[in-house]
Amino acid sequence: ATTAPRIPSTRLALHHFDTSYSLHLGALWPSVRAGLLCEQKYGALLNNFAAADQVPQELELLNATDFISEALQKVQQWQRGAAAGEAARGCQEGSAEGRTVMQAEMMTQAVTSPLRCTSVSSKIKCYTFPRGDITRFRPARPDALGLLDYYLMDAASLLPVLALNVQPDDFVLDLCAAPGGKTLALLQTGFCGHLAANDISISRTKRLYQILQSYVPREVRDTVSVTSYDGRDWDQVKGGTFHKVLVDVPCTTDRHSAMEEDNNIFHKRRTKERQMLPMLQLQLLMAGILAAKPGAEVVYSTCSLSPLQNECVVERALEIAEAQFNISIHVEDLSHFRMLFQDTFSFFSDCRLGELVLPHLTANFGPMYFCKLRRM
Repeated sequence: ATTAPRIPSTRLALHHFDTSYSLHLGALWPSVRAGLLCEQKYGALLNNFAAADQVPQELELLNATDFISEALQKVQQWQRGAAAGEAARGCQEGSAEGRTVMQAEMMTQAVTSPLRCTSVSSKIKCYTFPRGDITRFRPARPDALGLLDYYLMDAASLLPVLALNVQPDDFVLDLCAAPGGKTLALLQTGFCGHLAANDISISRTKRLYQILQSYVPREVRDTVSVTSYDGRDWDQVKGGTFHKVLVDVPCTTDRHSAMEEDNNIFHKRRTKERQMLPMLQLQLLMAGILAAKPGAEVVYSTCSLSPLQNECVVERALEIAEAQFNISIHVEDLSHFRMLFQDTFSFFSDCRLGELVLPHLTANFGPMYFCKLRRM
């Protein structure tokens, strides 16, 4: 008897996405789908540890810009505009109602947002090409000491790190750290008092070691402890000890699943594993919450569009933290990220909790979901 031809995992993934994401994203889905199926866009995360002073100038000549410092400059313009508007309003007469509306707009745009926006680390520098520009970056080059000058990654992957807002001498946990891009970004802040980088996969942890060797000098590597625990058990190892925790969980990696047969979670043999993902994600997020000190901050992130892996996991974690551990969690508002980085990324405006970067043909980063929690 002939066996039926095996359906490619990528086709199974796309069928699944068409069924669920067309409902979730509605009219946006065809455009997001096109983005998922086209070449991904990258950013160049500058390595502050390398002697590569000429790199920013080289990238700027190619028309790339540091999207983070650009956004922070925009904040300063808003602040100056708000101050000018305030002065002008003092000199003008007008209807009380008109002044109130204008005042409300000014206050929202120029006071609330910039105050929150200034918490974004300007130490992290990542160059991207403008919307619609599909230029590729050259491969990274070593400096005189052998440290590579930049790390190529999906620029949207930096948003969870920026949201974490590491402060000087913070003890930081990266619970699912491999392959290491976000770990490297955390170190670029220069603020980690100690960084615990953990990943259950020993083979992926080797890749993490390679990245640290290639980008980070020994004296900084000595502040990082790399481990291969099951992240779900982390609270039994070191509970309640960290100021900042990043929980970047395994997920359906939607872009990879739509494009690559290799290691695809939609392979028939991995159906059970895929169905169990939200449970695994919930367990990891709970371990991250329990690893955080009271008052500490936790950022949960995925590279999936799925609300079952995103908002639903966060909502369930809030319930369990309260009911089983008597821990109150506050969900932080990250809407200023949408305004701050709208020139670089395409954001979904209807997330119940957190923020979601959507792939888009002119800004083909993501998907990247991130949500910030504070343990009270």
